[in-house]
Amino acid sequence: MFQNLQAQSAVNAFLKPSDSLNVPRRNTVVISEVALSAGVLVGLNQLWYADYARSDFHFINDNSEWLQMDKAGHVFSSYHFGKLGKEALQWSGASRKSQLIYGSTLGFVFLTAVEVMDGYSSNWGASWGDVAANATGTALFVSQELLWKEQRIIPKFSSHTTPYASARPNALGNSLNEQLLKDYNGQTYWLSANVHSFFKDSKIPKWLNVAVGYGAEGMITGEDAFVNTIFLPERKRIRQFYFSFDADLTKIKTKSHVLKTVFSIFNTIKIPAPTFEYRADGKGKLRALYF
Repeated sequence: MFQNLQAQSAVNAFLKPSDSLNVPRRNTVVISEVALSAGVLVGLNQLWYADYARSDFHFINDNSEWLQMDKAGHVFSSYHFGKLGKEALQWSGASRKSQLIYGSTLGFVFLTAVEVMDGYSSNWGASWGDVAANATGTALFVSQELLWKEQRIIPKFSSHTTPYASARPNALGNSLNEQLLKDYNGQTYWLSANVHSFFKDSKIPKWLNVAVGYGAEGMITGEDAFVNTIFLPERKRIRQFYFSFDADLTKIKTKSHVLKTVFSIFNTIKIPAPTFEYRADGKGKLRALYF
């Protein structure tokens, strides 16, 4: 038992951010980020792009596809990559300026590299809409750091399975894991705002958030106007808006840096909660529990 306590203490000490610049830690962060990013890009090139013909670099306009659910995903990804980059440099004891300039832009730089790879693929193309969404996610993080020195509004994600994936499993996913990541019909992207952060002197619980979400359904391809006549012909492509409660796990008080790390990771996910859904056709529905 004593050995377990020692191990936990060592892990906790390792995860605790440095009070001043720790050069070995900073070098570890930089080398790790470069190596991981390069590895992922090389892997994408071999596993994804290598199977398709190359072309001259070109742009496409895909802003009308998937009812912009893919763009919401870019905002989410860019924000959280930037948050990870900032917190990694904070752990190393780097200056706040370095955290914002070099850490917070990690998502935008990495996703822009992926966009360049798209631009050289004949099957795709670089998308100005994706670039703008990546910049929006980064700006959302940086602007809050500059304005409030904390993150009061956090993009979050939730997902559930839908019957649409079975109509086009290659694109929307065969397995459960694939469907949760690929099937836009079941995805919801949220902006979760911490209430207490806006009312510091109130007795509102510090962990309580309110969240607004965006989703869409009825999509088999990026641009189809309707679900095909064989599969759920009555279901049209439609936008959905959600209003719900949430929790900011990072507001839970703890001295354990292990728990703080766990809370930070899971704070990317919207917790299931009672939710009001409003659809673009004017219909509303109260869901007892939505994820």
